[in-house]
Amino acid sequence: MNAPRVRIQRRAVHGVLLLDKPLGLSSNDALQKAKWLLRAEKAGHTGTLDPLATGLLPLCFGAATKFSQTSLDADKRYVATLRLGQRTATGDAEGAVIEEREVTADRAAIDAAVARFTGAIEQCPPMFSALKHQGRPLYDYAREGVTVERALRPVQIHRIDILDWQSPLLVIDVNCSKGTYIRTLAEDIGAALGCGAHLAALRRSGSGTLDVAGAVTLEALAALDEAGRDALLLPADQLLSSWPEVRLPDDEAGRFLSGLRRRVALADAPAVRVYGPQARAFLGSAHICGGELIADRLLSPLEVQALIA
Repeated sequence: MNAPRVRIQRRAVHGVLLLDKPLGLSSNDALQKAKWLLRAEKAGHTGTLDPLATGLLPLCFGAATKFSQTSLDADKRYVATLRLGQRTATGDAEGAVIEEREVTADRAAIDAAVARFTGAIEQCPPMFSALKHQGRPLYDYAREGVTVERALRPVQIHRIDILDWQSPLLVIDVNCSKGTYIRTLAEDIGAALGCGAHLAALRRSGSGTLDVAGAVTLEALAALDEAGRDALLLPADQLLSSWPEVRLPDDEAGRFLSGLRRRVALADAPAVRVYGPQARAFLGSAHICGGELIADRLLSPLEVQALIA
């Protein structure tokens, strides 16, 4: 007979865990493993990484899930390895090679090609992507051999640095806006060089102000006791750390938490993080318009108390 499954007693966990996602695991699988280890009631991630990609995957728990969109919208940083001279059916190392060409490019040609894709550019989303068409992800159509017409999408490539070039492998460091397809960037650089390319490896090194240097692997997380795992959680407001801070006195903080607009002697701002008078008394996010502090996402009083404790 099979041993009975042990039910885990879930608990309220609040904060952000920087996970170093391993190769071969989907973002959701990684999230579920971390959620199980922390016994968390509520969790979500801040943007998927393909199973073939590794690196920074910020996970939000409890109150922090209310602000996950901030990380989704943040700029990203990647270290990408391009295999020049080979095009694949999927644009990455998972697909079959569909074309091979000789690589004759020198460093000057590579520098010039990379420069072409720095700044404001447009990309055609790859067929092997989660972007949806008529309610279905594009990769479903691609697996059926169907090609769907895709509109070009504007993205911003802030910077591309060449880390290593040993033909046929080119390693680049990319700082880009959300929604950038590094697989497409690899293919486009290969096309510009006249030899084609595919994405051989990808590692996310940063998201907004968050860096993979502070991330933990699932193996390391599993090796800790519960107190050690909890100690790795960053506060929920870490996702908003680059926003201006507004601190309210106790009576105003209570009114703000109820959703009431407050008059403040502050300049207009599209996004601020709001605190009560106590240390770590994070209340939520807001914006300032015409001298009024207007709530956007609020914590519940119980969540505020949990963060203070």
